[in-house]
Amino acid sequence: MSAFRLTNSAQTIIFGADSVAQLGDAVAQAGWRRVMLCTTPSFRARGHLAPIEAALGERLAITYEDVQPHVPALQVADAAALADQYQVDAVLGLGGGSAIGTAKAVSAALASQSADPRVAVIAIPTTYAGSEMTPVFGVTEREDGGTRKVTRTDANVTPWLVVYDPLLTLDLPPHMTAGTGINAVAHCVEALYSTARNPLASAAAAGGLRAISHALLRCYTHGDDAAARDEMLGGAFLAGTALAHVAMGLHHGICHVIGGTTGVAHGDANSVMLPHVMRFHARAIAPQLAEAAVAMGVVVAGQSDEALAAAAARQVAEWVAAMRLPARLRELGIEERRLPDLARMAFASRTVQNDPRPIGDVADIETLLREAW
Repeated sequence: MSAFRLTNSAQTIIFGADSVAQLGDAVAQAGWRRVMLCTTPSFRARGHLAPIEAALGERLAITYEDVQPHVPALQVADAAALADQYQVDAVLGLGGGSAIGTAKAVSAALASQSADPRVAVIAIPTTYAGSEMTPVFGVTEREDGGTRKVTRTDANVTPWLVVYDPLLTLDLPPHMTAGTGINAVAHCVEALYSTARNPLASAAAAGGLRAISHALLRCYTHGDDAAARDEMLGGAFLAGTALAHVAMGLHHGICHVIGGTTGVAHGDANSVMLPHVMRFHARAIAPQLAEAAVAMGVVVAGQSDEALAAAAARQVAEWVAAMRLPARLRELGIEERRLPDLARMAFASRTVQNDPRPIGDVADIETLLREAW
């Protein structure tokens, strides 16, 4: 076995249909008395807030319903001020990566203002974005007339309690199902080839890919299929677990730059970039991408690692096409003239530089972006 280093975070995971009903007892057992809920207005309209409010009862101190995509710094400041005003001791993110990212950012902001950093994060994910399992969050800041997404890693914001309730995903729209599903695929693929890969992450990534490969298209075409939603959410849990135990690389670095700079949804950025990044890596890390192909079930006996790596990238591209996700940067409204600037910002990213294929020149990234354009 190759040498590796692994850091675990203590988390309580509750998984299963109607598991939101267990939220109140779990919060009480943890000793949290004043919880702030961060979410979007759509959850109240969809009827998802009522059971959470009932479960928390008097422990719900304040609800912040203005979560925005990509976690703008101004919204974090507003939410943190409310959290401070209500003296919360836990912040709950309900929704996708932006809601959970906001909860993490609020926790970090409160910790920076106090000698006591113990402001716990709780997550109830309703997409397949995976933020609930990681210590990573990004905040989009205004800079020189534009925006830039700054990504941080802080073990203190890893959610202490995660509640996975597949019933909350039954009304997830097809496009959101597809985009966050491809994001979960990206977590698994990047975990398999990460410079910090390890046996736990690789096993979780392979298991996640098997579940996602079986369930994703079923969830897209039949959103009310409870069994498919259960399997897909389980795959997303494994994908997030895998990503939490490795270092991200080129793919996530580029997608963070694209999203934070242009406002493009993270799932859409993933759907465009993942097949291209996999092809970019095909020769450098073919054995690891071959593992992804095996987990996806696209193995043909006697194929080389290089052929399997190509098959894995082709499978992702086929999923993207089948779910009518964008396949080109131009489809996201990104103008060709912006590619050099995006390449420069990505090249400066620590995440991009932490890649198994050394990125020695910004031209390498610009070439990749032009292929994706």
